[in-house]
Amino acid sequence: MESLRDSSVVVTGAGGGIGAALARRFAAEGARVVVNDLDPGRARAVAEEIGGIAVPGDAAAVVAPACEALGGAVDTFCANAGVGTEGGPETPDAQWNAAWDVNVMAHVRAARELLPGWLERGRGRFVSTVSAAGLLTMVGSAPYSVTKHAALAFAEWLSVTYRHRGVDVHAICPEGVRTDMLEATGAAGDVVLRPGAIAPEAVADALFAALDDGRFLVLPHSTTQAHYTARATGTDNWLGAMNHLQQKVERRAHAGPDGARPVPDGAREGEPA
Repeated sequence: MESLRDSSVVVTGAGGGIGAALARRFAAEGARVVVNDLDPGRARAVAEEIGGIAVPGDAAAVVAPACEALGGAVDTFCANAGVGTEGGPETPDAQWNAAWDVNVMAHVRAARELLPGWLERGRGRFVSTVSAAGLLTMVGSAPYSVTKHAALAFAEWLSVTYRHRGVDVHAICPEGVRTDMLEATGAAGDVVLRPGAIAPEAVADALFAALDDGRFLVLPHSTTQAHYTARATGTDNWLGAMNHLQQKVERRAHAGPDGARPVPDGAREGEPA
């Protein structure tokens, strides 16, 4: 990986969690970092900490103000902002639309603005925080699973279409990460994600290892590749294992918040997330 010193980086959803960890790591490498978050206070706090530039607001409309704040072009764009919504088909359209807008269309809109300049210069980097839900699925959350699959598909399409023209694309696909989003996942998070949850800094480390190796897929958890392979090569067995997890989540949810009722083992804790 070439030096990042004095390069320009935008990280969306960087007021905390994975985004803040990415912003800190890029800044430590000498990059000029734009910290974007819907919460102005959180964006400014991280920016002040790392010597970056706070550009709060909607992640789907950050490219132009970021370029203005940087006084030039964006070299690396980290599409990290995301929303998690529990539920299935019964989830209201407004929540489905929010998931599509933040988890997918914000990436599309950023690429639409960035690609002309990147293609003209012959270089650029797009980093998409997808989640292992985009490679596998996430029990209990159809909007999150579906839109994260779409985010991965868009990142793959960008790589297929533009890698020979100097555009590098990386898809970060962690399982459980100790963030505010994990805290809001309820029984599904308790069963599937929390046992193997890692720190946001470990996700940043995994990204930089992938940058060094030139790898598209960034898999911070050692188990994800095996789950992804099982899904592709033994789909029915994998679906059965995931259904066992679904049943376990339902039992945990019915036990109540204190978990007073024992939860029988319907699936191993390390099965796909």
